[in-house]
Amino acid sequence: MTYHLLLNKKKALRFYENLPEKSKKILTEKLQELSIDPYPGGNKERLCIRGRKDYLRMHISRSLTLFYTIHEKDKSVHILEILTIEQAHKKYGTLHRDE
Repeated sequence: MTYHLLLNKKKALRFYENLPEKSKKILTEKLQELSIDPYPGGNKERLCIRGRKDYLRMHISRSLTLFYTIHEKDKSVHILEILTIEQAHKKYGTLHRDE
């Protein structure tokens, strides 16, 4: 079953629109995979960000990271942010798994 992808307009969509074409193509392919399986590689680690414990992280190639949540009830994946690896480390530092 496929999931609906929803991109945050302020953060994720704006970042996506400003990417070079090659990076857009790679990201688009990964997003399509995510819509088919929002848990790639099995059980994904849940991260605690801004007091919420339902954020997930996916590395795209060696340069991008996306943060998302899964809403099983309506079968949707909400792409909250897409950042370069450097931006993600600067903004979130070391993230801790929800254990």
